[in-house]
Amino acid sequence: MLSEKVQGALNDQINFELYSSYIYLSMAAWFESQDLPGHANWMKTQATEELMHVEKFYHYVNERDGRVTLSAIDSPPQEWKSPLDAFQHAYEHEQEVSQRINKIVDVTLAESDHATNNFLTWFVNEQVEEEASVKDVISQLKMIGDDGHGLFMLDKDLGSRVLTTPATPVE
Repeated sequence: MLSEKVQGALNDQINFELYSSYIYLSMAAWFESQDLPGHANWMKTQATEELMHVEKFYHYVNERDGRVTLSAIDSPPQEWKSPLDAFQHAYEHEQEVSQRINKIVDVTLAESDHATNNFLTWFVNEQVEEEASVKDVISQLKMIGDDGHGLFMLDKDLGSRVLTTPATPVE
């Protein structure tokens, strides 16, 4: 059974993961409007991955006899100055997700909820990968600068991103 504090923290994270998906879908739409379909593909794939995170949290809360509660999701940003600006925003967002996961870990430790703490280990590791993935694209965009040919090549590369299933089952 989940304590009220742990259940509340997990529900907050479920809603934040939904918001994360919403942000990435908004970025995908912006990239589509900029004629960068590969960048849009990268963001759509990321949006879907965030929904997989929602599923993991959702099933875990239910498994532990908790109650999932959903709340309103804020509107995401709609515009960015450049592809680099969008990916920098994505990186800052992933850093916030990491901080939120770490805070939930702190709650589980304070509540002596070892099962949830163990469950969150996957997310702690996942966030290291998430931040590194976005940071890699940022590095490439910085190298490219204003080179349209470079942006074209990167767009082709980002278009090849496919969704990979989580290392652990969703349920």
